[in-house]
Amino acid sequence: MTASATTAPPALRPGPAAPQPTCRRGRFGIHLFLGAVSLAFLAPLLLAVYASLRPYEETAKHGYFSFPRRLSFDYYRQAFVDSGMSKYFLNSLLIAVPGVLLTLFLASFVAFAVSRLRIRGGLVLLMVFTAGNLLPQQVIVTPLYVLFNRIPLPYWMSDSLTMYDSLWAVIAVQTAFQLGFCVFVLANFMRTLPREILEAAIVDGAGVWAQYWRVTLPLCRPALAALGTLQFTWMYNDFLWGLVFLSDGDKLPVTSALNNLRGQFFTDYNLLAAGSVLVALPTVLVFLLLQRHFIAGLTLGASKG
Repeated sequence: MTASATTAPPALRPGPAAPQPTCRRGRFGIHLFLGAVSLAFLAPLLLAVYASLRPYEETAKHGYFSFPRRLSFDYYRQAFVDSGMSKYFLNSLLIAVPGVLLTLFLASFVAFAVSRLRIRGGLVLLMVFTAGNLLPQQVIVTPLYVLFNRIPLPYWMSDSLTMYDSLWAVIAVQTAFQLGFCVFVLANFMRTLPREILEAAIVDGAGVWAQYWRVTLPLCRPALAALGTLQFTWMYNDFLWGLVFLSDGDKLPVTSALNNLRGQFFTDYNLLAAGSVLVALPTVLVFLLLQRHFIAGLTLGASKG
């Protein structure tokens, strides 16, 4: 039998299946819904940016949704200079960066002990850490205020000689409240790692620290990046703890600097919008830098059974 006899004529070959109209309409509906949700979330930010570029007299006369007559960055310069944001930015970084690093280190170590080591009461310990997130923060403001006033610190750590009115108090509270969520996420992620990798490390003579630092932690990089992005955003944007535990105005975080833009009898909301946009820029920058790892961390386990 020849090759030409075994080959089907071109007219009889099956072609690619035509896309179904229902599938196209479904995809269009999904994209329309996602676009509408994204626009709803971005609308306040876009309105704040738009208002920050317009003079207050113009928006007071024509409204915030009117066509602009003049756009400028004068409010951004005024907001940065009048509120003294440079020192407040530094205070927020001194709180958020150590707080994120300390939270991720402690949470990863606890998650490793709970999920990878066979210890008694591991599940109970995980439940205790997770239950800590269910406690409202406002409930323990007064006990923590009294406690921090009684904890002494050396002069090189706190000029008040106590934990109150020092950045250490805010870092400690932020770390304690965010620890439970990070332990829960990392413990569940570490359970998905192949146990054969850890067993091979044990055969090679790796101790507990080597199993944690050299084997498990590098595999958790996407999860750590995702958690680091979220934790930095939450700690950086926090307003409550800095206001409660810091009495010195020069130590307040940048979120408190926005109060300096409010007058006693009049508030220029366009100036306040410019200050809000400036405050949000570091979190946007962190997300852009860690975007690839953040998305990878959010989609982990999506294809697992």
